[in-house]
Amino acid sequence: MSTDTTPHDLTRNQSLVFDVLEGAEVPLSAYTILDQLRDQGLRAPLQVYRALDKLVAFGLVHRLESVNAFVACNHPSGAAGGDPHGAVAFAICENCDSVAEFAEQDVAERLRGWAKAEGFEPHSTVIELRGLCEVCAAA
Repeated sequence: MSTDTTPHDLTRNQSLVFDVLEGAEVPLSAYTILDQLRDQGLRAPLQVYRALDKLVAFGLVHRLESVNAFVACNHPSGAAGGDPHGAVAFAICENCDSVAEFAEQDVAERLRGWAKAEGFEPHSTVIELRGLCEVCAAA
């Protein structure tokens, strides 16, 4: 992976995991990632989970809670307010498993404002919309 893609100095395992996710067309589970990286020397789930934890912390990867899988961030520069933990929304197709990512500064600001008014300190904000993508809905 080139360093132009991310400002973070990634370890070998983090780079391998990130590259797999960047090339994936659908969200991948940690075990699917592990299966794809066995030939590169990754043998234990813990190796993948550690890499994923750091990539999520860097804001380069998102965990989709509802499908227990991971996707590379489409806005790694921090479109959601420059915060790697900013508000991000995902539209997840229940038929083809495609994922569309949406990060909007206005949405992130409104959610932060609401949380502040409620005295709530968010650590992350992920919104998941589940349904059918345009292609699957038309079929």
